[in-house]
Formats: sequence, structure tokens, C-alpha cells
Amino acid sequence: MLTTYTEAAVRHELIEQLSRARQQTDDLFAIVNPDSLYERPIAERHRIVFYIGHLEAFDWNLLQPVFGLKAFHPEFDRLFAFGIDPVGGGLPTDQAAQWPSIVAVHDYVRKIRGALDKQLPEALDSNGAGRDGFPLATLLHVATEHRLMHAETLAYMLHQLPLERKVRQPKSAEVVTAPVDHRSIEISAGSVTLGLSRSLDSFGWDNEFAAHNLDIPAFAIDRYKVTNRQYLEFIEAGGYQSRSLWSADGSETGGKDTDATDHDWNWKSQQGISHPAFWKHDGNQWLYRTMFHDVPLPLDWPVYVSQAEAKAYAKWAGKSLPTEAEWQRAAYPTPKGDGKERHYPWGNEAPSSEFGNFDFVRWNPVPVNAFPAGQSAFGVQGMLGNGWEWTSTEFASFPGFEPFPFYPGYSADFFDGKHFVMKGGSARTAACMLRPTFRNWFQAHYQFIYTGFRCVSR
Repeated sequence: MLTTYTEAAVRHELIEQLSRARQQTDDLFAIVNPDSLYERPIAERHRIVFYIGHLEAFDWNLLQPVFGLKAFHPEFDRLFAFGIDPVGGGLPTDQAAQWPSIVAVHDYVRKIRGALDKQLPEALDSNGAGRDGFPLATLLHVATEHRLMHAETLAYMLHQLPLERKVRQPKSAEVVTAPVDHRSIEISAGSVTLGLSRSLDSFGWDNEFAAHNLDIPAFAIDRYKVTNRQYLEFIEAGGYQSRSLWSADGSETGGKDTDATDHDWNWKSQQGISHPAFWKHDGNQWLYRTMFHDVPLPLDWPVYVSQAEAKAYAKWAGKSLPTEAEWQRAAYPTPKGDGKERHYPWGNEAPSSEFGNFDFVRWNPVPVNAFPAGQSAFGVQGMLGNGWEWTSTEFASFPGFEPFPFYPGYSADFFDGKHFVMKGGSARTAACMLRPTFRNWFQAHYQFIYTGFRCVSR
């Protein structure tokens, strides 16, 4: 009886996880003034109203075939099915008046939740529902993490919404730390495991499979993420005006194949980019746009930039961005140096507020040295939370990759040489996605995400 009870408890915890994820996204939409739900805070993204419908349409399109339910609004099922890959696909041109009324969208949301919630408990108890060879439990993990990913992408999107269009919240208490002691940490040569083993009874997205080992030569990595203070030095040194820092071949002219070698330079110049998207100039000072306030630039917070900007800074510093495998090697080894790896940089204890800035506790970053208890065995700090970290690794499949048959384009559509792996997590990353195998990715010219970086030397 104990085993049966435990299995039932685990299955029903999946329903609770989905419910908590719904609350996270509902709370996000609640910070938008009602008259601003048809705004488009980021030009490359859909209007806010799309995401209200999209989260439920995704759940419905994923789970409706399991239960054989009749569609009650096929047009909305299609309209809200797919988002936009920012950068490179052209800007959307739809008008606010082309979208359904918010009353109709909320009614769609309510009906979907009601229909699915009526089916889930019995289906989980019977343990027989599923699709494409995957159990219902896996599908619920997909639905929950998909929603939690949007809880983060929506946050950075709403971050760009004008302050007067949001329901303002009080400023959070400032986290004060000792001065940041910037230095490099030597990482010894060793083996690293990338990916998730199929033999483990653990959820992972298709791009997390399959596990494989790599030998990594020794290298040195920044102890902390690059801060706003350090990046300001790069700006004041003329980093955005130095073409050699943005050219693939390091030349001033870009060489013979200018379009190929000056891709980052051309993007920066054509878009008129001269500083991080979260910064703004106000007279003689720099301000930082938090979710609800403009504040003087917090110099010890991590800088959030595109990968192109991170690469230019790294080149200016005489270093480079780490590979995905190098980042993994710095984050997860055991103190014994025996080739084994921890579940988290700090050990095997579950994520908590002692170890980092993640899981929706804060809206904003904190100083990069705020969580010494979360350091890795090598002494590298802040690798989980407080901002994702760019790597130089193109997002591609691992050996043994198999796309989810119920979501074949989730990863495979982005194996195009234009997207790059990000590791770690931000203040708005759910704890369940802090696992070592989780991989995030974006294009190199996208500035709006909560992503910083640290540099390596080899």
C-alpha cells in the first residue's frame, strides 16, 4: 500500500506543479495595465495578448489527443499555437485590432483549464494515458516547463514595457556585499558529462539526450560573471567603436568576405547599438531599467547583453567565451577531483535562496558575489541564477538525439548554426530547470534576455 500511495502522490504532485506554473504566468499578466495587453514591448515578439492564449493552446494541443476531447475553438487552437523566433525572421506586422478581444481569450483559457483539469486526476490514477509512446507524466512535465520557460521570457518582455504601463511595485531591498574580487580560477583538465542518460528515470527535453563524456584541457575562467562596472570600462574604452573587436577575423576592414566576417559589426552599426539594452543614458549618468523602476547603474550586478556584445568584450579583454563543456567542467565537479559530478555547483542539496538568485524570488539581479555558498568545487561563483551565461557553443544535437514526436520542432528547428547555448539560469528561472543538463539557446544578436557571461583563457 505504501508504494501505491507514493506513486499516486507523485502523480498528483505533477498536477500541483502545473497549477503553480499557471499561477506564475497569471501573476505576470496581472502586472500589465489592462489597457496595455495589446502592446508589443519587443518588436521581434508577439503582442502580450498572444501569450495569454498561447500557454493554454499549447497545453490543449499537447494533451487533447490523449483524452480524445472535441475542440471547442479550432481557430484559436491554431492562432495561438506558435510563437516567434526573435531575430532574423523579419518583424511581425500585425495590428492590435486583428487580435480577438481579451474577453474571448480569457474565455478560451477558462474552458481549456476546466476541460483538462476534469480529465487529469483520473487519467493519472489509471496510469494508462499518454501519446507517441510517452506517458502522461512526461507530457505534464513538458506542459509545466514550457509554461515556466514563458514565465521567464514574458518577464524579460514585460521588462521592456514602459514603466507607466505596468502596475508598479515597491523597490526591493538592496543587497549589499563586499567589493567584488575579480580574478580567474584555474580549472584542471578532466572529464565532463554532457547530457542526460536515457537509463535514468528523469525528465529532460529532447536536446538533453543522450549522455556522453568529453575530455577537457585545462583552462582558466572568471570567478564571477562580468559586471556592469567592468562592461562600463569596455564602453568608455571605445569598445563599441572598435571594428576589430566585432569582426570575425579581428581585422579593421573585415577582410575579403566582409559580410561574413563583419556580421556582428554590421548588426551593431545598422541597429545603432552602443550599450546594453537594460541601460539608458540620463544626462551625465547611466541608469538601469529594472522591472518597475529606473535606478542608478548597479555596478556590481552582472551585465546582460547579446552574445555578440559578450564576444566583443571578451576579445577586448584578451579572452574568449567558454564552450558549453568548459562551463560544465567549472560548475559541477566534486571536491575530490575523482571525475564524479555534483547535481549542483554547491553539492547535491536542492536549490534554495542560500545558494543563488533564482526561482522567482526576485525581479532583479544582485551583486555577482552575493552567494558564496553556491560556489562550485573550483570556487567559481554564481553559476546558477542571477543571469544565464553565454557560451561559444552552437546549439546542436548530442549523439543519440531523437526529437519528441509530439513536439518535433522544439529543438531541431534551431539546429541552424545561428543559435548558441546558454547555461545557468536567471532570477526568473524555475528551480526545476537548474538541472545540469538543461540547455537554453538564443541567437547571437538578441539583447533583451537575462543573460550575462564570464570569460576564459586557455
